[in-house]
Amino acid sequence: MNLDSRPGLLDPQGPVSANELAIFVDASVVMLAIVIPTILATIAFAWWFRASNERARYRPDFTYSGRIELVVWSIPVMVILLLGGVSWIGSHRLDPATPLASSLEPVEIEVVSLDWKWLFLYPQQRIASVNLVVVPAGTPIHFTLTSASVLSAFFVPQLGSMIYTMNGMTTQLNLMADRPGNFRGLSSHFNGDGFARMRFTLAAVEPAQFAAWVSRARDDGPVLNAASYRALSRQSLDVTPFTFRAADPGLFSDIVTQTLPPGPGPGPSGSADAAR
Repeated sequence: MNLDSRPGLLDPQGPVSANELAIFVDASVVMLAIVIPTILATIAFAWWFRASNERARYRPDFTYSGRIELVVWSIPVMVILLLGGVSWIGSHRLDPATPLASSLEPVEIEVVSLDWKWLFLYPQQRIASVNLVVVPAGTPIHFTLTSASVLSAFFVPQLGSMIYTMNGMTTQLNLMADRPGNFRGLSSHFNGDGFARMRFTLAAVEPAQFAAWVSRARDDGPVLNAASYRALSRQSLDVTPFTFRAADPGLFSDIVTQTLPPGPGPGPSGSADAAR
């Protein structure tokens, strides 16, 4: 499956990432309001007070100027107020748990971070997949996330909003892809030997293609239950994406409440080499 190779953070493909980029650009412009004048003033002062300039006044006893104090304090205060306003308003508008505005019902996906792979459960469709999450383009996606091992972080750079997955807890994330495409997903938090290879693909497809993928998944692959989940939770690297044709609807709750025991986690007794 070919992944979109364009820069992630600077090439938003969804409303969340587009708004995050807008915050980044606005904040940069606000900061340039003090950075550029400071650079120009430094050059001007160096040129004006050069040794050969006889018109420059040398004042070794200078201690205070109210006008200078007004300038050097008022500009940074204004920048901080503007920067704080841009960041505060934008960040609250992009609260990961806030549903995205849309006339379409969101697709529910439950995410479990394992060592070192990702499990995606579709409770409405009763299927599951590993290292591949397929979503309909233009439709909101509501992720409920947890970890079956150590702390990890779910991140699709072109769609935005990294969020942590924690053992025994759930977090919420709402995303949407504006167009069809294959987007790179990763764990952006170090979690052991397999961290760098803990990647997945988010495939945004047309709604009809999503329905067809769900239908194929229901007809193929193993069943996901407590026994197959325990086998899956063992440490492993570079797992080829595959699907489960049936998923136990109570499995995610059992993982969160630790009715199913967590994975071994990174450690001397559970290294990547041993897992392979």
